[in-house]
Amino acid sequence: MTLSAFELTAADGKRIRGDREVGTGRQVLFITGFLSKRWGNKSKALAQWCAELGWGFCCYDVRGFGDSEGKFTDYTLSDWIADARSVISMLLSASDFPPPTPPRQNAAFPGLTIVGNSLGGWIAWLMAQEHDQVERLILIAPAFNMMGVRAKAISTERRHDWHSAGWMPWDDDPLHRDWPLSWKWVEESESYWASSFDRVRRVRTTILHGSGDTVISPEGSREFVDLLLHRDPSYPVELYLASGDHRLSGPEHMEHLHRLFVERPV
Repeated sequence: MTLSAFELTAADGKRIRGDREVGTGRQVLFITGFLSKRWGNKSKALAQWCAELGWGFCCYDVRGFGDSEGKFTDYTLSDWIADARSVISMLLSASDFPPPTPPRQNAAFPGLTIVGNSLGGWIAWLMAQEHDQVERLILIAPAFNMMGVRAKAISTERRHDWHSAGWMPWDDDPLHRDWPLSWKWVEESESYWASSFDRVRRVRTTILHGSGDTVISPEGSREFVDLLLHRDPSYPVELYLASGDHRLSGPEHMEHLHRLFVERPV
């Protein structure tokens, strides 16, 4: 596996940093979740599987987190969506990105697969609606309307404080309390969710969600699939509920992901 580091300069002058392996044939982009760096057990496994298959692989850190530049509190959902657009634009414009070979049903078609984890799953869906080159989505515990759902789930008192103060961590536990979120996160989350189905491209979509997920409820994935099938009853979407929590990081979960990713690539 030969990964090359890359840097992209965002509109605010801050640099988005990531890693890419060129490969041939299918190209895979991993979009990580909220408060997660680009290299975790899932991205490492995906990179290894891609190397074994000769596929391209890419992952990156959003601005304000990980190795990318910027201060966390300066960014919101729209900025992280913009980061995804920048990375996808880089991939699609690269001279080594394989050109499409119709028909698209051909297993050799080198389209772009996006694997999104948690909040990255929702961002992956939004990107697939914008880019015709996205041929496949694998969404792991996708956090559709993450902050809008969170704002409704907390107490009225806490929600009022969040809105009044303008800032609040996702939770008060050690993992989240030092990462305050502006109320703008909620407003943007609700706005993007309201327009999530304005344009629906037919992209083969596979969702893997833990049945015991208490961070991002699997009901959100069920609701998403119901809304999608109501709009298009034959939409190519599959929902798999696995025994497990939000992380889905056990050996059995990685084996399940491997089957979905490698054994059913198209």
